[in-house]
Amino acid sequence: MPTPALTPANPPQKQTIHRDFKNPRLNLDGKVVMITGGTGSFGKQLTRTICDEFKPSKLIIFSRDELKQYEMAQNFNPAEHKFMRYFIGDVRDQSRLEQAMRGVDVVVHAAALKHVPIAEYNPFECIKTNVMGAENVVTAAINAGVKNVCALSTDKAASPINLYGASKLASDKIFAAASAMGGADGPVFSIVRYGNVVGSRGSVAPFFQKLVREGATELPITDPRMTRFWITLPQAVDFVLSSLAMARGGETFVPKIPSMSTVEMALSIAPGLPHRIIGIRPGEKLHETMVPLDDAHSTLELADRFIILPSHDGSHRQSYLDDNAKAVASDFSYVSDSNPERLDARGLQSLLEQKFTN
Repeated sequence: MPTPALTPANPPQKQTIHRDFKNPRLNLDGKVVMITGGTGSFGKQLTRTICDEFKPSKLIIFSRDELKQYEMAQNFNPAEHKFMRYFIGDVRDQSRLEQAMRGVDVVVHAAALKHVPIAEYNPFECIKTNVMGAENVVTAAINAGVKNVCALSTDKAASPINLYGASKLASDKIFAAASAMGGADGPVFSIVRYGNVVGSRGSVAPFFQKLVREGATELPITDPRMTRFWITLPQAVDFVLSSLAMARGGETFVPKIPSMSTVEMALSIAPGLPHRIIGIRPGEKLHETMVPLDDAHSTLELADRFIILPSHDGSHRQSYLDDNAKAVASDFSYVSDSNPERLDARGLQSLLEQKFTN
């Protein structure tokens, strides 16, 4: 029997805050840019932003799926966008990465195996792509003389409980140490860590909307206590471009974004529709963390983001403090259930109405 529509217990005061993360912004005019995993949702949105706002010398889409590259080229045709290049390759192949990175100025590393249950069942494949692939990207970027590299992370990399999260934590550590490996004249490496993307494939919001359209009489809820951080794909792209402009070497940038519980989301999308509790899935957390308590000592705060400095190198700390950053409290953590910024129904609807690149 379905349970009545649930109301989360003692939710924090709701406050919808939307940040666009457009300042500062790395100017890509005249640059050679490469996106690993460029045929994914993020890669296509970044490509659209670059096509709309910049005039790069080249934009290289590096991925291993020829069908996805063919389909992407229908929307981003090299005949129309003469700077577009499509390279078939795998981040597991360092020599192919080095070929693709010749003359490249900026690399955005978005390639990863991301499906939690599939990673659990295929652990070696996950490690080859997410960990060894990260090492290959770093080595190739250093050897090719790339100027800036930004790697995409995930909230699941903070205090991980599944292999996907653990593999991305290992990747984060590789990129955090990479600036030291490259030396003073090597690439500036950085990491961007953000939460769930509203409206992306597999996201709970479009899943609920689909169920409602199909006439569902109830919505499945894993756990009424569950909360998540939420960001839009355009915000994520802008945050990467902003972080690239700020990076000094080895930082992990974390955006300030709102949280919402699964129950609040269900109530916003289908008020009054009963809920059915189906239980938490393997490898899933009740709440996501983006800045763990143990990283508080190396975390700085700006108006729109947190900066986790590499644990082995605090050389950039003072320069950030001079630029109006401040240290967080020693007991600070950034977790979705205690996040004071909340996404309300109106804010959720606004995010869902944003256009995404297909």
